[in-house]
Amino acid sequence: MRTALILTAALIATALPTAHASVEAGVRPVLFVGNNWEGTADVVASTPDLTKIGRINLIPDKAQRLHEIYLDPIRLAYFLGIRASVGEGHDQFVDDMYTTPAGDSVVVSRPSFADVVSISLTTGQVNWRFPVSGYRSDHMAVSPDGQRVAVSASTSNTVHVLDIGTGQQLGSYGTGDKPHENTFTNGGRYLWTSSIGEVNTATDEPWLDWTKGDRKITIVDTTTFQKVREVDMRPRLDAFGRKDLSDSVRPVAFTPDESKLYFQVSFFNGLLEYDVASDKITRAKTLPKNPNTTEDRTKWVNDSRHHGLSMSPDGAKLCVAGTMDDYATIVDRATLAEGPLVPVSKPYWATVSGDGSACVVSESGSDRVTSISFRTGQKVASIPVGDHPQRVRLGKVPTGWTSPS
Repeated sequence: MRTALILTAALIATALPTAHASVEAGVRPVLFVGNNWEGTADVVASTPDLTKIGRINLIPDKAQRLHEIYLDPIRLAYFLGIRASVGEGHDQFVDDMYTTPAGDSVVVSRPSFADVVSISLTTGQVNWRFPVSGYRSDHMAVSPDGQRVAVSASTSNTVHVLDIGTGQQLGSYGTGDKPHENTFTNGGRYLWTSSIGEVNTATDEPWLDWTKGDRKITIVDTTTFQKVREVDMRPRLDAFGRKDLSDSVRPVAFTPDESKLYFQVSFFNGLLEYDVASDKITRAKTLPKNPNTTEDRTKWVNDSRHHGLSMSPDGAKLCVAGTMDDYATIVDRATLAEGPLVPVSKPYWATVSGDGSACVVSESGSDRVTSISFRTGQKVASIPVGDHPQRVRLGKVPTGWTSPS
């Protein structure tokens, strides 16, 4: 125990608050809205007004990829399986996106194609492609210096770390079942990966939670890609008195000093607070249910009740996407009191605007993206985007950029 606490202290000792948006000359900050079923990204202003700037095709090689898949019976089985399960009857062409430091390319994970690609923002063509191990790629994370990108390969229980400019693998490591969210900490020294287990089965009753697999947070040193610590939330939830909750960690948000982790879990309309130094869950917040939401867990998308969490740059407010309850809300971190419940349609992600003043959520149920003021908790703007927006990420494009023809 003493060794674990010493290591935990080391994990947060060098953490410092970070500036939210630092942009070099010659580029402008933007938000990339990934349209999962369409295979495109809408590029919008990173300010709360969400002015639309352009759109880029993220599957320019679709015909080639489909040709390869249809010639391989095993790959085809997984491709069709993704469509029938987590894809809700659709192919998953875009999951996560980050731009390169120069803002000349966007790097994208494409679940149905089981790969990561770099797309030129000038030509719209593929710069490089990295096929992940297994048959599906998932969430990514970019290092604070913008040079490395980590991607979860969900069917092989592996995370690959790539050079963002070349696509060359720098390292990889094993995780629990179905790695999902990735987060760099300590200036990029450590990488936290949450494994969510099987979210596409119908064994959703609490007493069957054990069937969901090996779910844990794996923490690795990114200089060696060796595991330095593992956090299993099951005993920590039990000790906190919440044996009723799943230990499948979904979206997370660290405080600016990285001393506390806020996270969502499967089936829960709320969030939890985890103190890194003491290695304990310290608070929980249950958020309102929508009376129109079914209590049949098998009807909730991929075991989500709430899926989407971000924090204001000063650490004072949390933004929560109440996915199956069709709202988003700003939560005061000191008191955990929620603000107005802003009606939105199946919000599936929450990020922060470039100026840090607003939360931006994707409305996957209505094909929109919406901004909400951290100060007032009220909706600021909402615009239409492509088919089934999910991940929304801050990025940058060259000043004067227009969509490739």
